[in-house]
Amino acid sequence: MKKRKELNKIMTDGAAVEELMAEFDRESNTRHFTGTMKHVITGLLVFFTLYVFWMTLIATPPEQVRRSSFIGLLIFIGFLIYPIRKSHAKRVNRIPWYDLLFAVMGGGAFFYYVFNFEAIVAKAVNIGPVEIAMGIIGTLLLVELCRRVVGLPILVVAAGFVAYAFYSGHSVRRIIHQLFYTTDGIIGTPLGVAATFIVLFIILGSFLEKTGIGTFFIDMANSIAGGASGGPAKVAVISSALEGMYSGSSVANTVGSGSVTIPIMKETGYKSEFAAAVEAAASTGGQIMPPIMGAAAFLMAEMTDTPYATVAMTAILPALLYFSGIFMMIHLEAKKLGLKGLPKESIPNFWKLLFKKGYLFLPIVTLITFMSMGRTPAYSAIYAILTAVIVSMFSKETRLTPETFIEALANGAKNTMGVAIACAIAGIIVGIVTLTGLGQDLLNVLMGVAGTSKLLALFLTMISCIILGMGVPTTANYVIMATITAPIVMSMGVPMLAAHMFVFYFGIVADITPPVALAAYAGSAIAKSNPFKTGVTATRLAITAFIVPYIFAFNPAMLLIDTTAPEVVRIVLTSLIGIFGVSVAMEGFMLTEMKAWERMIIGGAGLMLIDPNLLTDTTGILVIFTMVYLQWSKSKKLKISLEQAV
Repeated sequence: MKKRKELNKIMTDGAAVEELMAEFDRESNTRHFTGTMKHVITGLLVFFTLYVFWMTLIATPPEQVRRSSFIGLLIFIGFLIYPIRKSHAKRVNRIPWYDLLFAVMGGGAFFYYVFNFEAIVAKAVNIGPVEIAMGIIGTLLLVELCRRVVGLPILVVAAGFVAYAFYSGHSVRRIIHQLFYTTDGIIGTPLGVAATFIVLFIILGSFLEKTGIGTFFIDMANSIAGGASGGPAKVAVISSALEGMYSGSSVANTVGSGSVTIPIMKETGYKSEFAAAVEAAASTGGQIMPPIMGAAAFLMAEMTDTPYATVAMTAILPALLYFSGIFMMIHLEAKKLGLKGLPKESIPNFWKLLFKKGYLFLPIVTLITFMSMGRTPAYSAIYAILTAVIVSMFSKETRLTPETFIEALANGAKNTMGVAIACAIAGIIVGIVTLTGLGQDLLNVLMGVAGTSKLLALFLTMISCIILGMGVPTTANYVIMATITAPIVMSMGVPMLAAHMFVFYFGIVADITPPVALAAYAGSAIAKSNPFKTGVTATRLAITAFIVPYIFAFNPAMLLIDTTAPEVVRIVLTSLIGIFGVSVAMEGFMLTEMKAWERMIIGGAGLMLIDPNLLTDTTGILVIFTMVYLQWSKSKKLKISLEQAV
């Protein structure tokens, strides 16, 4: 017990966590400021947050003005706090002259559009040399800031699309007008949703962190699963699912909760790679967990023209199946290794904990309640923020002081940076697809390869999503998938919402799929494990995420689309049985060790349950239950042999 406390103290040390975040999460790699400079930067960040509230609650500018001013302010602040190189972040109170110049030029380019909005709109596509120059400057500096904050992968994709636009014969004037001065480009729907909805949920997440809800989630998970076989790993899954839904970052969630859960998993007996992989897979799964889904739920509602409540409802069953799959594999691994749970004295009482700190759930309850009542996501988020401030006063240890209140406002603005910049770059991709009709060309190529095979077409789409999603933040990731690959899935007869959910899932799992498995690599740094092996293990643990999307692509009833209650029950039961079969095959253990041929049979039977028809379901279930019976008989004989030997 003493050793566990020492481990926790070491790994939850602020400096250690901050260092890991800076290494694996580019958005956390900011300059360090002290004294007057710190107050100035904090003041700018707080100003930005207050500006967001003003734009949401009071101002009613044209959408182009709202979005351009939003990204203009972020670019100005971004060049002040993000260094040109990671190594420069350690220089205290140092902002080079060129970053001051970039801040003014980048922000100025977007504010040029704000102040000359009506004149530029009147020119339509016939923009002049000054407008073209401003568009080029603003776009290039947006790209440079994205390199610093988000990374290169999304820029490589965007650059490929822009190159295609030039290859297709479009002029510089036409491309700049499309990307910089229309709502089909940088200031398009992705940035609009970021400026209107997502930023408020990020600010909400900042306030929730200040109330200590992350620690509360870990304690709750401990009270539920801490005493079970392999308890610490199950605790990691529950707490990471809860934290991940509002954090919006697989890497941040992995480092934040993993700094506590991974050392305890290792101490319990799990191998380093497995412990890190559990946290990475669970943290990544937090992005698909309703009601917030890392803020992607609001983008999905906007891009599919579907009520938010509907999007959240459709995501429930797939998310539960995902985490059920991870739970099964953790339990099987624990049984295989003979691992126990945490000591009883270290597990908090669920009801006492709920009674003492259950009020910390109230902001999330407020959010869901107002959204269900038909209020806009923006207003619902503001009510939830106010609730978070109020409930923080219920206890001395969670109470917001003037200092922590300002920190929450400033952190909300800073945490917005990566998402908003990525959404703006995603807008470039959307703009080029709209300008060139590239989406239809990609569809024709893929369907030409897949022919009439729906399964092959879905498989090729999955590969495309994983490649395009590598190293890209959740929200921007979804925008790219929705623009490029979702229409391909829809062309196969898959309903719009199911198609968008399909590509969203496979974009998300890029965070744990080698070679660019940022969440897995962050977990491996804490566990001191082999990064590549950790990524492979995380992919194995998250195998359900590779199966469930196919289930709802073939049968959208899992998403509660055009279905009945008995049909939903049937799909959930067959899916759970199928996931159990695949999990057993992956672990090579059920009640006893399994031979290779046994694993192949039960794994194949589990995969048969993807196709929702009577023949495959019946065959798959019969085979799985037969294997369960054989395992039971084998374990019984083994037990008798051991008893006789004694």
